[in-house]
Amino acid sequence: MPKVVFLPHAKEVEIEDGGSLIRAAMDAGVHINASCGGEGVCGKCRIIVEKGAVTDGVSERLSDDETAQGYRLACLSQITEDVTIRVPVESDIDASVLNLPATPRKTARIRQYNLNDLKEKGLFVPPIEKRYLELPPPTITDNLSDVTRLVSFLKITHDEHRLEVDLSVIRKLPEVMRTDNFKVTATLARPVHEGSKTRIINVQPGDTTDKDYAIAMDIGTTTIYGQMIDLNNGDVLSEYGDFNGQISYGEDVISRIVLAEKEGGLDRLGDVVIATINKIITRIIKKAGVNPDDISTITLAGNTTMTQLMLKIDPRFIRRAPYVPASTLYPPLRAADLGMTLGDHVAALVFPQVSSYVGGDIVAGVMGSGMYLADELTLYMDIGTNAEIVIGNRDWLACAACSAGPAFEGGGIKHGMRATKGAVEDFSIDPLTLEPMLITIGDVRPKGICGSGLITMVAVMLETGIIDNRGKFNHDLDTPRIRQIDGIWEYVLAWQDETQIDRDVVLTEPDLDNLIRAKGAMYSGCMTLLENVGLTVTDIGRIILAGGFGSYVDLEKAMTIGLLPEIDADKVTFIGNGSLLGAKMSSLTNRIRKDIVEVTKKMTNFELSETSSYMDQYVAALFLPHTDIDQFPKLKARLEARRRHIE
Repeated sequence: MPKVVFLPHAKEVEIEDGGSLIRAAMDAGVHINASCGGEGVCGKCRIIVEKGAVTDGVSERLSDDETAQGYRLACLSQITEDVTIRVPVESDIDASVLNLPATPRKTARIRQYNLNDLKEKGLFVPPIEKRYLELPPPTITDNLSDVTRLVSFLKITHDEHRLEVDLSVIRKLPEVMRTDNFKVTATLARPVHEGSKTRIINVQPGDTTDKDYAIAMDIGTTTIYGQMIDLNNGDVLSEYGDFNGQISYGEDVISRIVLAEKEGGLDRLGDVVIATINKIITRIIKKAGVNPDDISTITLAGNTTMTQLMLKIDPRFIRRAPYVPASTLYPPLRAADLGMTLGDHVAALVFPQVSSYVGGDIVAGVMGSGMYLADELTLYMDIGTNAEIVIGNRDWLACAACSAGPAFEGGGIKHGMRATKGAVEDFSIDPLTLEPMLITIGDVRPKGICGSGLITMVAVMLETGIIDNRGKFNHDLDTPRIRQIDGIWEYVLAWQDETQIDRDVVLTEPDLDNLIRAKGAMYSGCMTLLENVGLTVTDIGRIILAGGFGSYVDLEKAMTIGLLPEIDADKVTFIGNGSLLGAKMSSLTNRIRKDIVEVTKKMTNFELSETSSYMDQYVAALFLPHTDIDQFPKLKARLEARRRHIE
């Protein structure tokens, strides 16, 4: 079998003759950007063949010079002999930035569950609790069964009634009871609904009541985050995030659903996401220094497709009208049955969904942000490849989802990339020389553009007249940075000798078109949803932006390009990862778990593709910021002032 060596990772793997290079990279644990899922159309999985040769791999996405230098596309390359491959910096995935704290641009003012709030209201009652018992050892005259002895003393000493014991506990109980002379700690899982029984899910020798932990997880399309939570005080002991291993099969959920329909595809995608989850679990356990046996529960929130893929449920009907998921509610599951590296007693609690495209991650965000308890009208937006929107308050909630595309995460952009080191994240232009100033993540030479940088870039170019409201460059400007290559106009952000890669970093008119379509989908989704509930932008009391992307985007610039409706900045709140927030809060109080089902029933879902006014709104939003500039009065005033200054 041919051997593949990956540099600079110094990893080696054997692969079947004729196997694909992208598959070899996955087997070796080497991440390579593969945005299109192996179709060869995005051109981002460039590799360099340093020794040996690969079959195919040449694409129109590569120039003749690049091909001559040994560049190939990993997704199109087959291995038939021993090769040494170098993964260039632009094709690598750096997860380190995922674990850097984001500085929020606004302090959250909306009502949220927080630990002090929970304690003050008597709601800090974690669904999982431990009880220490010193049981009298059995005698010839007191020979109750181990289970009866345990249950009886819980009722007497802790007033615990309506108990049931898991089979896994019964199996281990004889040995555990006698390890420390019948001094044991029982772990109880509280029922969500009144009248249900409390379950005894674990039993340990001695007193371990000070060691009671839960894991919260956000299962995102692009990234997965996990937190280790101390259930005794609500502290987050450790956290870690990594890229979802499924991204090598496609950036968006549709690509993954298509793969899941192929033979073996569903099992493969399920195994990959569980592998990523296990990697994060191992990392946060080690960082927190906890005993895995003291972890009692894991709460998982993800969009509908990610949830079904994780559970290996066929997702094919999610993308076909009438867009029906297999289920919106899931019973408590055993984490071990899902392949997670946790004890047999650990319960996996999966957030419910509303529809095919409004998933558990949005439900978790609504719960965690507290908007479902607020009086004021709130607009909740989770910005990403799949953009979800919720409008409402304590009385009612309406929601919708739209496919914004991968532009906000670097997809579909010539030099687009995720928000990792080397990505341009901030940008300005000298209005006289038209020379740019770039700030990159990590303060290193640029190698691409991330979503927040792209938004800022386009907003600045619009206000300085470098581009017009159609996203076309002003060809009359006197600067070598605006040029035409192979019939495509572009602006050079950084010349080749200023970058980490072996070519200029540019922004092209097709890039602008992709961004305009993405922001148009978001804005028109908001406007359509407002229209369908009989409201306007002026009725909104607060906007909540969720997701890592929302934590970094410049609010004013997002309004300038028409991604967000123009609203007083003081009314906007950034809450970061709303999905993870909801999963965490659900681990700390049964109140959220009790409210979840009622909240999902309250969320009226609008399928935008079936809403006649959506396409009209979308077409109107395909300009910067919009065909109706009067919807953006502050920007209109700035543009008119600039025109007067020029004249």
